Amino acid sequence: MADQPSAAKLPVMSLPQGELLTLNVNDIPVIKDSLGPGIHYQPLFLDPEVGVWVVLAHFAPGAELPIHLHTGAVHAYTLKGSWAYREYPDQPQTEGSYLYEPGASVHKLFVPESNTEDTVVLYVVYGANINFSDDGQFHSVLDAVTIQGLTAQLSQAQGLGDINYLTGGAARYAAAKEA
Repeated sequence: MADQPSAAKLPVMSLPQGELLTLNVNDIPVIKDSLGPGIHYQPLFLDPEVGVWVVLAHFAPGAELPIHLHTGAVHAYTLKGSWAYREYPDQPQTEGSYLYEPGASVHKLFVPESNTEDTVVLYVVYGANINFSDDGQFHSVLDAVTIQGLTAQLSQAQGLGDINYLTGGAARYAAAKEA
């Protein structure tokens, strides 16, 4: 564990940290066709206990997500390409766009077929996406737990091996219970 001389000088408590929790997205394989054709992702941070998930999403031209409701807030930063919501086609998100979505927002993401390359977006999602079919029927839930399961299943099916991403703690007792 690394020495924390600066933390010891502060008049407040801090968590012990023996190393920086860092990774390089270039070391994380892209999981292909995860939620449908042309929808790929790289998991960066998945914490099912807190309900936070951070992914680098890659969308092929013409890709589309189902209509979904967010149970929590979403931060989206577009790194490459462009995309929009069917409900707001006049507000496309392009390279350099930062979008905040409050909880309880509903929309359907699409990537223009005219795009010449994949669109890449960094998402920080709190809670879940509740997905629906076009006729408004419940389809599925996408959250940190689901992404963890998809990552394990798809990485094995695609021959990617174990994928290293950051994750939160595990629920446990602070002190051992006597049997």
